[in-house]
Amino acid sequence: MTLDLSAGPPLAVNILDAQSLLSAFGVLGIAVVLFAETGLLIGFFLPGDSLLFTAGLLCTTGASDGLKLSLPGVMVASAAGALLGAQCGYLLGRRAGAPLLARGRSTRLRAGADRAGELLERYGYARAVVLARFVPVVRTVLNPMAGALGVPSRTFTVWQTAGGLLWTQGLVVAGFALGSSIPNVDRYLLPLIALIVVLSLLPLAAELLRARAARRKEARR
Repeated sequence: MTLDLSAGPPLAVNILDAQSLLSAFGVLGIAVVLFAETGLLIGFFLPGDSLLFTAGLLCTTGASDGLKLSLPGVMVASAAGALLGAQCGYLLGRRAGAPLLARGRSTRLRAGADRAGELLERYGYARAVVLARFVPVVRTVLNPMAGALGVPSRTFTVWQTAGGLLWTQGLVVAGFALGSSIPNVDRYLLPLIALIVVLSLLPLAAELLRARAARRKEARR
């Protein structure tokens, strides 16, 4: 039995697979996923980077046999989800405070929280908020942490908007540009998504290794 995607969302959706999400929910799925990833701590595992890049690819004429997205629609949905999500996370942090992050049991979430704290301390509010957009997990926890630490609302809003637009529009346009320049790009979609996922995890992996090395150095003293 074949499943007609035009009749509605498929019965099973892999929320970790960007193409599966886009096939099921289209541009609405982009807004919802980015809102959850940047605004709700439970969304730290969602594939924001690969989703944006894949959406850009699927806006090109030859990106996929069965799915083509609208570039303006993708750009608006991605910006709305990322900006509203970050602002929601910030407000949650202001109301719930640091205990909101302390209750998390995930190792990745705790590592992201440590990294977010270091970014705020090392680079200051503005640069940290912008840089966090490009680091998985960190972009989830920095927003509530900024609220809990009392980062001024105006400062946070201005710089999370700048970082959010740079992150979302940059990856979407990159995917669109690549899809426009390579014929039959859908043949390479899975390797490209895998590459984006690996590249997006490199900053967090590097930070975990750096933190482990620092702990070993301290233990030897």
